[in-house]
Parts: sequence; structure tokens; C-alpha cells
Amino acid sequence: MAGNGRGEGEASSGRTSGGREADATGDEAAGGRGADASGGGTSGGTGLRARARTALWYARVLWSLRPLPARVAIFYAHAVWTARRADDRFSLDSAARPHELATLLELASGRSRVAELGTGTAWSTIALALAEPTRHVVSFDPVTRGEREHYLSLLRPGERERIRLEQRSGEVAAAGESDIDFLFVDSSHEREPTLAEFAAWRPRLAPGAIIAFHDYRHPGYPGVTEAIEELGLEGEAHGNVFAWRAPGA
Repeated sequence: MAGNGRGEGEASSGRTSGGREADATGDEAAGGRGADASGGGTSGGTGLRARARTALWYARVLWSLRPLPARVAIFYAHAVWTARRADDRFSLDSAARPHELATLLELASGRSRVAELGTGTAWSTIALALAEPTRHVVSFDPVTRGEREHYLSLLRPGERERIRLEQRSGEVAAAGESDIDFLFVDSSHEREPTLAEFAAWRPRLAPGAIIAFHDYRHPGYPGVTEAIEELGLEGEAHGNVFAWRAPGA
């Protein structure tokens, strides 16, 4: 699930995972959708089956979180449960999957000034902040999704203070930032905006900073790959995350 990082305008129109691998947080494992954890609206054997499906679904969720740091896994477990109870399909469908998030957190390891383009409902934003206790994360999106307050409320006060959310596009937001050592791009997924974001943020990066582009080589969002190829960036592909390192230390 990379804020879930599905943001930057187009995410607010209901963009979903389109072709992404399903796992315990997505449709494949939403067994019993329509029946909540208590089996409400059912009776007898049907209610027991609904509760069994819910228990199996949640067990799969917990199993999928094994690659994540403990605090991040705890947050994700609560977030998935909250989203299911609230029928927040946007978050369940669009948030970075645990294996994707594990890759992102590994790339960001040891980096304390993190920026994200595309907040969505802030799952990846929160995960980046929780992964390291001294890290500060700023996330930008021109559209504010009300659902994200459900997930921000799961944080402790000190954790919430390390997250700054701003309703601005990624390209415009760069002007006020400096010395960013990790930038996560999960915004419009279109070629021209991605090119513009790179141009705007390149001077704002610290030496040796990493830019991680989400949905690289994704057939549903060719603009990300097109932008990377046009820029001639040399980096490494980690699944559907492309990582480029700025010159320097």
C-alpha cells in the first residue's frame, strides 16, 4: 500500500490498483464484504460463516505484514481493520501493499528529511514517519481526502507531530523545501507532471538523496516509466519502485 500514496488529484477521482497484485488488504481477501466483523445482518449458520470469513481475512492481513517494522505493522493492522469497518474501498484498493512498503522503507532507511508527492489517505506517509523515530515527513496533494483523518487518529501525539500535510501540487510545493534526502513520488502517474516534479525537486535535494518513483513499469500507468526514460535516469528497479540517487555523498 506506497499514503497510502495514491494522491495528487487523480487519486481523488477513485483511482484503484488496476492490475496490481492483490493481497490480504485488497479485493482478493475482502471475504465477506458486506458483513462486518460481528456478522451484523445475518443469523444462524450464515452469521458464523461471515465471522469465519472475516477471521480468515484478518489472519491473512496480519501474515502479510511480517516484512514491516513492528510499529508500522501495528499501524497497518489497525488501518486495514478501520478501512474495512468504514467500507473505505479507496484506501484498501490504493494503498501500498506490505511488500511494496517494505521496499520503500528499506530505501528510505537512515534518511530523516522525507517528502512525499501524493498523500491519498496517508498510509505510506504515516508508515514512513513510524519507521524511524526521528524522521520528519512532509506530504503534498492538491486534494484532501477526508478519510485520512481516520488513520491519522491512530497515531500517538508525538508521532503526529512529525508529519506535515499540505494541500499543494508536488511541483508547486518544491519551492518551500530544501535538503530533502528522500523523495517518494506517487502522484499523478502521468508523464508531463512527473517530468515537472523532477525538475522542481532536483535542486531541493541533499547530496546523495534518493527519489523513489512508484508504479514503475506498471502497464496501467505508463507515464511514470516514460518520464524516467526521457530523463535518462540511471537507477535500480525494486519491483514496481524505481530508485534514483542524486550525485554526492
